[in-house]
Amino acid sequence: MNVGAKVALAVAAAALTVSATIGGLVHRITAADQLATARTELDQQLMNAAYDYAAARKSQARLNPPDLPRPVARAVRGGIRVTYLRHGTHPLLWAAAPVAPGEVLALSRSYAPEARSLARLDRTLGAVGGAATVLVSLAGLFLGVRMGRRATAVARTAESIANGDLDARVRPDGRDEIARLAASMNTMADALGARLEAERRVTADIAHELRTPVAGMTTAVGLLAPGEATDLVRGSVRKLRVLVEDVLEVARMDAGVATPATEEQWVGAMARRAGAGLEGVTVRVRDDATVTTDPRRVERILTNLAANALQHGAPPVEVEVDGPVVRVRDHGPGFPADLLAVLHTSGPQRFRTTTPGTGTGLGLTIATGQARLLHARLTLRNHPDGGAEAVLTLPTAT
Repeated sequence: MNVGAKVALAVAAAALTVSATIGGLVHRITAADQLATARTELDQQLMNAAYDYAAARKSQARLNPPDLPRPVARAVRGGIRVTYLRHGTHPLLWAAAPVAPGEVLALSRSYAPEARSLARLDRTLGAVGGAATVLVSLAGLFLGVRMGRRATAVARTAESIANGDLDARVRPDGRDEIARLAASMNTMADALGARLEAERRVTADIAHELRTPVAGMTTAVGLLAPGEATDLVRGSVRKLRVLVEDVLEVARMDAGVATPATEEQWVGAMARRAGAGLEGVTVRVRDDATVTTDPRRVERILTNLAANALQHGAPPVEVEVDGPVVRVRDHGPGFPADLLAVLHTSGPQRFRTTTPGTGTGLGLTIATGQARLLHARLTLRNHPDGGAEAVLTLPTAT
């Protein structure tokens, strides 16, 4: 249940409670006032009848009536003048007093007019209370829906920012806590965007500046005499060159300057080219399909996934093509539970690997960024039969 519904229900419950309480109080006060007035009037009539009885004049009072209620009879025998209301289908109000030893003078009248008046009052209070409850509930519903929409707008903006849309903002409306929350979120987004932009520029500048010395190192390694030391240096330079290119690729995707060059390609052909230079990777095409995409980026995704599986999993690494869906699976221990939780919430974290010291941690980051650029869906999970599995679903024309 959202905030708007909760506010509307709370206002409706409060309005109903207030209406019922006020209605009950008015009913009780009116009923008590009516009864007190009727008792006073009938008691006064009884006193007048007692004077008439003493003067041997006729009156409406009856002497020792046979239908006198027992509670009245018991009270009068004790020498008390009483009034008594007998409830029922036909309510009667009695007034009685002793006039001689063993003699009781009593008056009675119908209490139905007061009962009907009280019933009309109850109906009026019910109608007014119901109408007031409905009106207040509608006002509460309007207020709750408005608050719910504003809170939902703030939540959606937060989700957009979390998904990478740092330009998403929410327009503060009003001066309450929700407006303050919206303004604070906009401030946070501005600060986060500025910080990330600074980091992107630093990363891109460092990687760009490193390209020249790395290129020089690559040329210099080619001039070294063959040997074990030369092979070690050549391998390190190759890794450094790949790292620099990966960092530049991430910087281009972060800056939004990467543009895919699409063309129609067979998915099976792209998968075979991606796994061609990787030992321990087998490619199987169950059902081939053509898609319109950027083949270089798709192959880069599949190469990174397969290399990541070889490095952090265990062979054999299987690449299976099933139409526009490509599955890359290894036979290792699979993704750790904590890493899967991070992958499903915020995506791959840069420079974080499943096994520290075994890589730069940019493979999954680049694969995820390239998939997002191609409007493809990349799902990372553990296979039911063991091992880690990455599923790339390429978009198809509809």
